[in-house]
Amino acid sequence: MKKSLSLWLLLALASGVVASAAPAALFPANRSEGVNPDTHLELTFSEAPVLGSSGQIRIYDQSNDRLVDMLDLSIPPGPKEYPASAPGYIQSPYPYVSSSFTNANTRPGTPSGGAAPTPDTYQLTIIGRFTDGFHFFPVIIHGTTATIYPHNNMLEYGKTYYVQIDPQVLTLSGQGFQGISGKSGWVFSTKKLPPSADSDTLVVSADGSGDFNTVQGAMDFIPDYQSRRVTVLVKNGTYEEIVYFRNKTNVTILGEDRDKVIVKYQNQESFNPHPANFSTNELPGTFPSRRAAFTVDHSDGIHLVNLTIMNTTPFAQAEGLLLNGRENIIYNCTVRGSGDALQSNGPAYYEKCLIEGSGDMILGRGPAFFKDCELRSPGPYMWIRNTSANHGNVFLYCRFNTTGNNAADLARSPVNGSRTYPYCEAVLIQCQLEGISPAGWGTIGGDASNVHFWEYNSTNIRDGKPVDVSRRHPASRQLSIKEDSTTIANYSNPAYVLGWTPDLSQIKR
Repeated sequence: MKKSLSLWLLLALASGVVASAAPAALFPANRSEGVNPDTHLELTFSEAPVLGSSGQIRIYDQSNDRLVDMLDLSIPPGPKEYPASAPGYIQSPYPYVSSSFTNANTRPGTPSGGAAPTPDTYQLTIIGRFTDGFHFFPVIIHGTTATIYPHNNMLEYGKTYYVQIDPQVLTLSGQGFQGISGKSGWVFSTKKLPPSADSDTLVVSADGSGDFNTVQGAMDFIPDYQSRRVTVLVKNGTYEEIVYFRNKTNVTILGEDRDKVIVKYQNQESFNPHPANFSTNELPGTFPSRRAAFTVDHSDGIHLVNLTIMNTTPFAQAEGLLLNGRENIIYNCTVRGSGDALQSNGPAYYEKCLIEGSGDMILGRGPAFFKDCELRSPGPYMWIRNTSANHGNVFLYCRFNTTGNNAADLARSPVNGSRTYPYCEAVLIQCQLEGISPAGWGTIGGDASNVHFWEYNSTNIRDGKPVDVSRRHPASRQLSIKEDSTTIANYSNPAYVLGWTPDLSQIKR
C-alpha cells in the first residue's frame, strides 16, 4: 500500500497535479472557545508561505453572516518614502466603525482638529482611539507562520466568528494555497465576558491564555484618568504590534522577564508621518506622532518594568519608545530604535535600562533622569530640546558605549538648522565612557552661555581610569567636588531634576 501511494505521488508530481497545501495549524484552532477579542490569527505551514498582493481576508459574525472585518491585500501597508507634505488627516477607502468604542469618531480619517480628511490609499487602523489612523501590516510572515492582524477593536465578547481567506493571499512553492472558504473551515468563539472592571491585575499572553492577547488590548480596556493603580502583567512572548495609548494614569506594565517579553514593530516616520501642524492635536497635551513602536502619550504615572521594546526598522526616524507625560518610570527595560531610539518628553525616570540606537539616539524636551543605564550608539548620543522651563538629560552612574568605528559626540549642537535650543542641558555624573571624541560634545553654535554640557568624574569603561578631558569643548564644563559640591549633589538627586521623587518601592519588590 505504501509503495502504491509513493508511486501515485511520483506520477502526480510528474504530471503537475498536486493537492493544494493546507495549513498545518490554525490559531485560534478551528472551533476554539474562550478566545480573546483582541486575538491575532495565525496559519502555520510545513514551509514558508509568500504573501500575495491581492485577495481578501474576511471575518463574519456567525449569527447573522454580517461582515465584521475585511483586509484587502491589494491595498499597500503604507508609504515607503517621506511625502513632500505629510497628510495630517487620513481616511481609509474602506472605512469601518469600531464596535467596541461608543465614540462615533472611531473611523480612520475622522478629523482630529476640524480639518477635512485627505484621501489615503494605504492600510489603516485605529490604535488607542487616535482617529488620524495608523498604517499597518495586515499580514506578517516569519518562518512558516503567517500572522493576520484584524483591525483593532472589531471583535466583541460573546460572539462566534468564521474566517474566509482568498487563495491569492498566500502562496507556497510548488503548491497552491486553496484558501479557506465556507462557514465551517475556521470558526472560533470569543469569551462571554471581559475581565472585571475593578481588576487590579490584567494578564496579557500572546498564546491567548491571559485576559488579552495584546498589550494594546489591555490598555484599551483600562479607563482613562483612573486614580487606582492597575498592573498589566505581560507573559513571556513576542508581541508584534504598534502600542499607542493616551490619557492613562497609574498603570504598571510589568514583563515576566526582561529578555523574553519583546514588544516590537517595524514603524517609522515615512510609514506613519506625523501631522504637518502639531497644533492640531486631538487633545491638549497630546503629541500626535505615530512613528514609534511603543508610544505613551499624555499619560502620567506609567511604569514600564522588565520588558524589551524594539523598533525593527532599518535606519530611519523610528523610536522604540516615545514617552509624553509626567512622573513616568522606566525600570529594567531594553529600548532599541533605528536612528532615534528614545524620545522623552515630560518628567521621566530611567533606571537599569539599556538604550540602543543610532544618531540622535535620545530626543526629547526633558526633564529625564537616567541612573545606572547603558547607552549604545555611534553618536551623537542625544539631541536635547529642553527650554529654560525645565532641566534636560541627567545621567548618574551610566555607561556610554560607542558602537561605531569612529569617535562619537555626546550631544548634537544646540543649533540645528532653523531650530535653536539655547538652554539645552546634558549632565554626566560619575559616568563611564568609551569611544567618545576628545571634544566630547558637538559643535556648539550661537550663544552658549546658558548651555549646560557638564561632566563630573568621567572614567573609561575599559580600565576605569579618568577620561582625558583636556581637549573638551570650551563651552562645556568639568565640575569639581571642591567648587561644585552643591551642584553635583543637586544633579545626583532625581527630585531636583524632575520636580518629583520617583517611588520605586513597588517596582523593586
